[in-house]
Amino acid sequence: MTLFLPVLIGSVIVLLLALVLFYRPAFKTVKARKPEILADTPTFAEEYSVELAEPVRPKILDPVPELPRSYGMDRLVLMVRDPYWLYAYWEITATKMDEISSQFSPGLWESSRTVLRVYDVTGIDFNGNNALCSFDCSLGSNTDEWYISVPSANRTYCVDIGRVLPDGSFITILRSNPVTTPRDSLSDRFDEEWMWIEGLYFRQQMGVSSPLIIEELAERMGRLPIGISSPGFYNPHE
Repeated sequence: MTLFLPVLIGSVIVLLLALVLFYRPAFKTVKARKPEILADTPTFAEEYSVELAEPVRPKILDPVPELPRSYGMDRLVLMVRDPYWLYAYWEITATKMDEISSQFSPGLWESSRTVLRVYDVTGIDFNGNNALCSFDCSLGSNTDEWYISVPSANRTYCVDIGRVLPDGSFITILRSNPVTTPRDSLSDRFDEEWMWIEGLYFRQQMGVSSPLIIEELAERMGRLPIGISSPGFYNPHE
């Protein structure tokens, strides 16, 4: 019994040493192995370094160009807004102002005021002095447009922009184009006769083209019609 115990302990130690020597290469292989990293896959640091180096910036749109306030030409334009309102805009260049000053007096612009003189020129060939009636609109010094209230609809108007001197005389600087306001009521014109187009509806249903219909109507009337949809262009008594 005394000899058996040392022999048993020695056998266990030899067995353990044999196991260590047998599995030692496998331990070294596992210890030396490193995780494989794909060459095309960026690392965490590389990915975020690229994002920080090239930030996404919003696209800046080009500013929309503004229309100029002046074009360097003398003009006074009159337009119709409705039966009782007109709209005028104008431009007076420095050359025109110097021309008016040299023609009258150097202190003209300081001693006078700007007005729009509105003329009723319905049915006449306006020459500046034969208007049916007129009235003035006082303006500010830096104004280049104005809405004008007129007393009557369905009339023809013309406008002068000028200066009123202290003695009440008026100097014309620019004259506008004439315009005619629309009526403010129903038309008082009535067509005496309407043209009746016999069978036109049924011929259209059969697919006859418009040029053929116009040609047939022209043969019936003896002349080319102005327009099928316009009443009163054909008078059978003519």
